[in-house]
Amino acid sequence: MEIGLWAFATALISFAVSAVSGRYLIPFLHKLKYGQTILDIGPSWHKKKQGTPTMGGLMFILGITVATVVSVIVFAVTHEGFSTTEKFVFTGLLMAICYGGIGFIDDYIKVVKKRNLGLTAIQKLVLQFTVVSLYLLAMALLGDTTEIAVPFVGLVDLGFFYYIIMALVIVGITNAVNLTDGIDGLDGSITFFVSLFMMMIANILKVFDTNVLFCAAVAGGCLGFLLWNIHPAKVFMGDTGSLFLGGIVCAMAFTMDMHLIMLILGLMYLVEMFSVMLQVTYFKLTHGKRIFRMSPIHHHFEMGGWSEMKIVVVFSTVTAICGIISLLLVIFS
Repeated sequence: MEIGLWAFATALISFAVSAVSGRYLIPFLHKLKYGQTILDIGPSWHKKKQGTPTMGGLMFILGITVATVVSVIVFAVTHEGFSTTEKFVFTGLLMAICYGGIGFIDDYIKVVKKRNLGLTAIQKLVLQFTVVSLYLLAMALLGDTTEIAVPFVGLVDLGFFYYIIMALVIVGITNAVNLTDGIDGLDGSITFFVSLFMMMIANILKVFDTNVLFCAAVAGGCLGFLLWNIHPAKVFMGDTGSLFLGGIVCAMAFTMDMHLIMLILGLMYLVEMFSVMLQVTYFKLTHGKRIFRMSPIHHHFEMGGWSEMKIVVVFSTVTAICGIISLLLVIFS
């Protein structure tokens, strides 16, 4: 019961900081003319969103960071002191902030330097793999193992291959979350449900109180941002926010050794990523033919007549179902 109250307070702090900061950040971004440029390759009706401020992810980055740091430190001091789990949480948070920093550079180039494509793909990957390498090194120095929890099997030691596989997983998930940010409220809503079920899993396992607070901060921050980002969006999170969310999703999972559960919970992220990969591959192989009307797949449904709100509700519902499946796997394995 006590951890539930702590989690509620943490989520409330994150929600409040994220939501209230929007009242000041959005007008500030308008004043700086940090508006999103809508590319011609997207749905034509998205052009009306031209000029909507971007970099709004700073709102939940601030909320999640403040809530996590304050809540985790106070909880640790008033309970059993600092442990490896707290160090894992702060290391994961720092990793996510670094990913947000990469996104910020990308957004800055787009909206300030007026280079629509921002960082090149190679530049992004070099920076992302540098961050993930430092993260995995830090986790190893803190005592993290090379084992992963496999439902109904137990712990499986991947040895040295753990670092190669997990570097690819983190970069892949982060970019998948980035691709999911294409319509109002979608990325924030899916990530809210991912963090909510991660929080439930941490509570069920009974040995990750700090992680309960960490996940609660993420959930609260996403909700606070959605007040401004739900359709019609008053602000976009930009790569600043979506890359941060990708990093934070991985951080939540890695601090609890829920690597495989993360892939189940993040199914919609993966569907978005693979829809792009399939579309590009098929397009090249068939010299111009397409599988989807447009990728990522949320645009396919949008081009088929689905409203943005319907896509958000359906994708979030699928994520909630994946969350229930994840809970059952954790409970019965």
